[in-house]
Amino acid sequence: MSRPPIPADFLHPVPAEELDVRSADGTRLHVEVHGQPGAPTVVLAHGWTCSTRFWAPVIHRLADRYRVVAYDQRGHGLSEIPPSRVRYSTRALAEDLAAVLTRVVPQGERAVLAGHSMGGMTVMAGAARPEVAERTAAAVLVSTGPSDLVEELRVVPGAVRPPGVRRFLHRRILRSRLPLGPVGPVTRAALGYAITGRGVPAAQVEAAVRIVHACPAGVRANWAQVLDRLDVRAGLARLAAPTSVVVGAEDRLTPPVHAHRMVAALADPQGLLLLPGVGHMAPIERPAEIAAEIDRMATAYLPGVRAAAPATATAGATTDTDPERTAVA
Repeated sequence: MSRPPIPADFLHPVPAEELDVRSADGTRLHVEVHGQPGAPTVVLAHGWTCSTRFWAPVIHRLADRYRVVAYDQRGHGLSEIPPSRVRYSTRALAEDLAAVLTRVVPQGERAVLAGHSMGGMTVMAGAARPEVAERTAAAVLVSTGPSDLVEELRVVPGAVRPPGVRRFLHRRILRSRLPLGPVGPVTRAALGYAITGRGVPAAQVEAAVRIVHACPAGVRANWAQVLDRLDVRAGLARLAAPTSVVVGAEDRLTPPVHAHRMVAALADPQGLLLLPGVGHMAPIERPAEIAAEIDRMATAYLPGVRAAAPATATAGATTDTDPERTAVA
């Protein structure tokens, strides 16, 4: 069976600038700058097993209005693979974000931060650090959660009982060091089930699966151990910037229960956007809506950003007037 072609707007754009940034422990991070020099800045942090390529369709939609910065989390993409397990931690995620922001956002300026999955956990983990807090105008947390990830996973069907058995199976899946092998019908179907919603076009599933497959098995497993015991609720509570939350209604990895808990804990919640039919990879499944949400927050909280012309709504998309967006005072 031939592999579906990747649409042009899902291909990674050529960055205007590439940077090497050293984190606090010396780990080298690959950073890319896209879009308009001198424009307001948006910083994108990707999730577990992904890379800057994950953000390609969102970058394409933001680059005409913003200076868009994306970086590879440690061990992912072109960033350095840490030499030991002790360098995989939420503290390391926070230090990496602080190092990137210090390099790309000048003192006295601010950016909108958008984090997907582990990238959202990164934003929460680093929220109280001065280098992060002072440079954050607003945040968008996409398909993420602050704690209890294994308990809330929905990959193993609910018919598998008792709950302890499901938790055991989820933990085994999460921590597996087995290579995923080549992208083929079986792996594509299995991963597609876990990370995307029903009815997602095959080309978008293919794009997501290829990115996940590119992550080294050891890196995947080492970060899985961090996610297994993740608890960044304290950072979430100290995230002072205006923050919106986005989740797919069919997200099996960080289901909507996390989104509701985050909104309840935020100091300045700016709404919950629930995307019908969408799984965990919302920026690939519905890039137009994710870009629009980032643009909404940037327009509201970054100086010098003018409101974009209204776009035609995508079929099935949630808009500000749809009941799936919960406005939070």
